[in-house]
Amino acid sequence: MSSTSSLDTRTTVEQAPTADTRGKGVAATVYVLYLGSVMTVVTGPIGMLVAHLFRRNNADWINSHLLFQTRTFWLGALGGAAALAAWNLLGVIGAPSWVSWTLGYGFFTACLGWTMGRCGVGINRLMNNRAIDAPRSLLFGGATVTLDD
Repeated sequence: MSSTSSLDTRTTVEQAPTADTRGKGVAATVYVLYLGSVMTVVTGPIGMLVAHLFRRNNADWINSHLLFQTRTFWLGALGGAAALAAWNLLGVIGAPSWVSWTLGYGFFTACLGWTMGRCGVGINRLMNNRAIDAPRSLLFGGATVTLDD
């Protein structure tokens, strides 16, 4: 019989090197502020200011999140201004009120889905220590959005 014991065959588990996470809390805070803007609109501009003001001294992959967040705010504001202008134009030309209401509700629903989708992709990537692939994109940062992601 062999005199080797099971204790001799122990394996050592090496720790993976930790990623540079400087600024991760700031990025997470901005995502929470953006999600909170669904209920209280004032947290959206606060989140944009935080994302813009704390862009320095972060890990590079965190800066991709902060750029993505800043663009989320400004693209949403630009879309909101365009929808408001279209809504007013419908009033000026005398369109039926149901057309204006349909535009308003349709824009609000699309903007809500777009914002929540961008925040969802961003939080998922942030918690997995991954950068936003295309922070300047108009949709979801270059992510393929599936239920398996």
